[in-house]
Amino acid sequence: MKSQPPIGGQAVIEGVMMRRGDKVAIAVRNLKNKIVVKKQGVGSVTKKFPILNLPFVRGAVNLIETMKIGMSALSYSANASIDAKDEKLSSGELLWTMIAAIAISLGLFIALPLFLTKLLNVQGVLFNLIDGIIRMGIFMMYLVAISMMRDVKTLFQYHGAEHKSVNCFESGKKLTVVNVRKCSKEHRRCGTTFLLIVMAISIFVFSFVTSPNFLVKLASRILLLPVIAGISYEILKLGAVYQRNFVLNLIIVPGLWLQGLTTREPTMRQIEVAIKAIKAVV
Repeated sequence: MKSQPPIGGQAVIEGVMMRRGDKVAIAVRNLKNKIVVKKQGVGSVTKKFPILNLPFVRGAVNLIETMKIGMSALSYSANASIDAKDEKLSSGELLWTMIAAIAISLGLFIALPLFLTKLLNVQGVLFNLIDGIIRMGIFMMYLVAISMMRDVKTLFQYHGAEHKSVNCFESGKKLTVVNVRKCSKEHRRCGTTFLLIVMAISIFVFSFVTSPNFLVKLASRILLLPVIAGISYEILKLGAVYQRNFVLNLIIVPGLWLQGLTTREPTMRQIEVAIKAIKAVV
């Protein structure tokens, strides 16, 4: 029997998006206290071009496709969770929001750590190590700062509901609120863990760039992101399969700890939304 693809998802505004293979479902609780579910099929460029599904290549492709699906899900949830009289978010506004988010991320997590490290006047391996430590520090401070925002706290609760429902399903238990509540809010395939792996792997990959020129270092850090994403994706997949491997756990477990920041215990109502989403794709 052909194995089923794993389930992945993300928290959206007042809801949860779930994906399994070519099926996507977005469940949102609207202002009328009703859970609305949007189901759709999605394709992958890897089916048309199998070479893009090769190890260390598929990671970057998957990241781009996931971002595209995620932004679309956020747009839908934003419009579904507001009053019908309010102005809907247009596709153009969504595009510019995505561009701005990417630009801010590159500035905050690539350019700023590089600039701060350059001020220390160090070179070689030490430069890349300090650059990586500063990058992780900024990332941690960013997560702590946004976790204090009320809307983000709600988003993190839905993130917890997403993880709990996936853990419940993957453990073979019936998808009920009671069963889901008992499950862990951490998951080994989480995007938070992936980001932490990316930052750790980047220290190693960037060490191959030996030029002292600031612009060369900056350009290389952006251009090498697909390589880093490809390596990190494979590590994340292996870590989900080989859960008793000591070496892999050294990389994966810190990501699980970090999920203590990006997930919160969900309410029963939020779990109900996550269950609706996961049932729609399984």
